[in-house]
Amino acid sequence: MSVRNDRNETGDTAATTSADVDDKDMIILSMLETDGRATLSQLAKASGLSVSAAQTRVQKLERRGIIRGYAAVIDHERSGQPISAFVSVTPLDYSKESDIPRKLRDIDGIVSCYSVAGAPSFMLLVRVASPGKLEELLNLIHRTVPVSTESTVILKTYF
Repeated sequence: MSVRNDRNETGDTAATTSADVDDKDMIILSMLETDGRATLSQLAKASGLSVSAAQTRVQKLERRGIIRGYAAVIDHERSGQPISAFVSVTPLDYSKESDIPRKLRDIDGIVSCYSVAGAPSFMLLVRVASPGKLEELLNLIHRTVPVSTESTVILKTYF
């Protein structure tokens, strides 16, 4: 049995074990992950529950922090940000490594920051309007934190 510590929206940590999520919960989670707008009726039918039981399960999954939110799937090319890239980030001064995510958090164009194993300490997902804007973003990252970066432009996303 694996144990995870999840933070809910108040920042509290709640221990959740994989045994706490049963097959019916997994059906609901899978459907919502595919379509966050799935109706309670659709969730109930797929999981073999009543609509009220499906609603109760969704609410419990939300309260426990297993469902952390709902999001739209955006066509970034049509929305004016067709360039996506992974940017590996390696600190020049490892004594300041822990400050990097906080300092990069609110920079426009940085979608997410992952702590990774290996030579780079962090991997960023960035989205910008043009190659020139990518260069500007990289320059801003370098001015904000003492790091070296390596970028990989995403050509196509398959899934």
